[in-house]
Amino acid sequence: VPRLAELRGKPVKLVDDCIGPDVEAAVGAMKNGELVLLENVRFHKQEEKNDAGFAKQLAANADLYVNDAFGTAHRAHASTEGVTKFLKPSVAGFLLQKELDYLDGAIKAPKRPFVAIVGGSKVSSKITVVESLMEKADKVIIGGGMIFTFFKARGLKVGGSLVEDDQIELAKKLEAMAAAKGCELILPVDVVIADKFDANANTQVVDITAIPDGWMGLDIGPKSIKIFEDALKGSKTVIWNGPMGVFEMAKFATGTTAIANTLAALTPQGCITIVGGGDSVAAAEQAGVADKLSHISTGGGASLELLEGKVLPGVAALDEAK
Repeated sequence: VPRLAELRGKPVKLVDDCIGPDVEAAVGAMKNGELVLLENVRFHKQEEKNDAGFAKQLAANADLYVNDAFGTAHRAHASTEGVTKFLKPSVAGFLLQKELDYLDGAIKAPKRPFVAIVGGSKVSSKITVVESLMEKADKVIIGGGMIFTFFKARGLKVGGSLVEDDQIELAKKLEAMAAAKGCELILPVDVVIADKFDANANTQVVDITAIPDGWMGLDIGPKSIKIFEDALKGSKTVIWNGPMGVFEMAKFATGTTAIANTLAALTPQGCITIVGGGDSVAAAEQAGVADKLSHISTGGGASLELLEGKVLPGVAALDEAK
């Protein structure tokens, strides 16, 4: 509250609930230009159940509804979906609109060439995203821990690297799908390996065909960085979701930082560069290029679901309420 008051240059009143007589009294006493901040809606269990009675109580003290929380727009909760049934107009705020313009726009009508970069540790958490992006993108670059499931699916030895054995058939299917759709699927050719998962581990760079037993891959290698940078040249739209390695440790942050810097260099060349997902956002900030990209998404799960082509309940509710 003090920070919000400082930014506004005016006092802000906090009410220790979001429904009930205290809220009604505080709102009733407001004068033009005053701001009242209500307590977190999730202290009420009815919020996540999208309880109609609770939604009606939330709406009781308002004249209209503005949703500017993209990070929760993928959830059909009382404050994101239910409340719109009781307030008209129900509209998107500027941030939510910006998220939709960039993310939804990039998926539905991308400027081409359109390249998607997908990283992170597990294939299982990004399956639908990769499948959806293969339908739209000209190239899909894969990095992060999930690469080792693809490599094992190719019959390569991956040492002690992270592998989802139950996703090996899926990795094979994704490679076949890319070929069938004419989407160029690009994986690393070398990796930085370590003898343990530790910031001070011994490391070496090896080709993906030469990972020794007992060593694990924790970042993409220099040849792969060059291949990825070349694949991104001339792009007009790039979506990046997920790091290339364990970027939280300095020894394994090189690949992720290189991608961040490459995107930052592409932006002034007329490329729309979009970062979605918590880890990628943290990586862009760590690399110091967050302000040099076209758009950094504020939503983790919401970004993923939009990239998967799903309809976000909090957004659909606004469309219905217009």
